Amino acid sequence: MLDDENDLESLGPLKVLRVKGDPDAPTVVLFHGYGASAFDLFPIHEVLVTDQKFNWVFPHGHLSIPLMPGYSGRAWFPIDMAALEEAIAKNDFRNFADKDPEGMDIARASTYLMLDALGVPWNQLILGGFSQGAMLATDITLRNELTPKGLMILSGALVNESLWKELAPKKSNLRFFQSHGEYDPILGYASAKKLEKLLRNSGLLGEFISFGGGHEIPAPVVQGISRYLNSLL
Repeated sequence: MLDDENDLESLGPLKVLRVKGDPDAPTVVLFHGYGASAFDLFPIHEVLVTDQKFNWVFPHGHLSIPLMPGYSGRAWFPIDMAALEEAIAKNDFRNFADKDPEGMDIARASTYLMLDALGVPWNQLILGGFSQGAMLATDITLRNELTPKGLMILSGALVNESLWKELAPKKSNLRFFQSHGEYDPILGYASAKKLEKLLRNSGLLGEFISFGGGHEIPAPVVQGISRYLNSLL
């Protein structure tokens, strides 16, 4: 579909792209990565093989990010691109694990308001995201008193390690899905494995798919998402 913002609707403070499925099926809320938009992850729902037609919500980041002259993308919190490019050049992956990224609090508050406006019970929500969208999905999952039906962490990273370590055991009945490229130049593979270890040590069960690629969602991950969603039905 065309990236036409007229296709977006308002849910609380955020714009979202919605795909309605079976009214009795769970709702998947999938947050895009830095510089993308609500339309970026939309094609995923068209290629999944699931036993039930899920409902989908693709939120549109509240921040506008200039990408090049005449083009902009959306984001959930700012990224220091100069620092990121320097880290990539030095093969020194940035570490978010010691604190919340700047602006995460605003993204979190906006997201909670959007989910309230959506009106789907948390036990019928599957939260997920790609890159910084995965960080946001994990953060709101761990911080909320209610537990969603599922959590999908696509090329994410460990954020605010001490707090997440404290909160994660309260979600020990949650099964997660996680994927990451072994050669990811933006969010390092080691951070993803550290996050997986934190979740497993906290009692959570899940599947981790590693692949010989970078910052992306390849076919094996799409197949894994299909398996995971079917397992939640």
